[in-house]
Amino acid sequence: MKKRILACLTAAVLSLSLLAGCAQDADKEKTDSESASTEESEEKEMVKVTLNEVAHSIFYAPMYVAIEEGYFEEEGIDLTLVCGFGADKTMTAVISGEADIGFMGSEASIYTYAEGATDYVVNFAQLTQRAGNFLVAREEMPDFTWEDLKGHLVLGGRKGGMPEMVFEYILKENGIDPETDLEINQNIDFGSTAAAFSEGQGDFTVEKYITLHPSFLNINFPLFHKQLSKLFRS
Repeated sequence: MKKRILACLTAAVLSLSLLAGCAQDADKEKTDSESASTEESEEKEMVKVTLNEVAHSIFYAPMYVAIEEGYFEEEGIDLTLVCGFGADKTMTAVISGEADIGFMGSEASIYTYAEGATDYVVNFAQLTQRAGNFLVAREEMPDFTWEDLKGHLVLGGRKGGMPEMVFEYILKENGIDPETDLEINQNIDFGSTAAAFSEGQGDFTVEKYITLHPSFLNINFPLFHKQLSKLFRS
């Protein structure tokens, strides 16, 4: 009889111990869950960033995909994208504080540094590896050679801009003197050359993925485009 009573008491004590253990585990899980939720909430605190891009182009599609797919948000970045329509304007936006980051050619930061800026902009990341520019004509030119540009007017974009400098480099690589063999209009901002060309200015124009530019949608002439970056392909 005593043994039976002792066995019952032992079983009761063990049961109470198990219940206490379960309660402690449940409390621990609840505490861990609350801590994880707090940490997750802190991690999701968004940082506002304004990015000013030099031009809105399909050439920068990877960045647009990242925005649309929420990759920036996953990293805690609340990104606002603004188009500056030109490296000079994008640089001005960064220097004035209107933008936190400027997405443009590296030449803009070089110019501001050379001018003696003390709080100069630093290049810190690369999105593209080649120039995504095209040379556009008003008629089909299936047998085009760079010699065909001699004696003609080309809208090259802003003087000192990356598209215009790349264009001159390729001309020289093909034996064409940019100063004597043709005329390059450098008075029109790169973002406005398509509109100027559609209005009749120039025989050729240097554009960035021009087939998507709204200024070309109503032009009734065949477009010829030759990618300027072809010479840079490995």
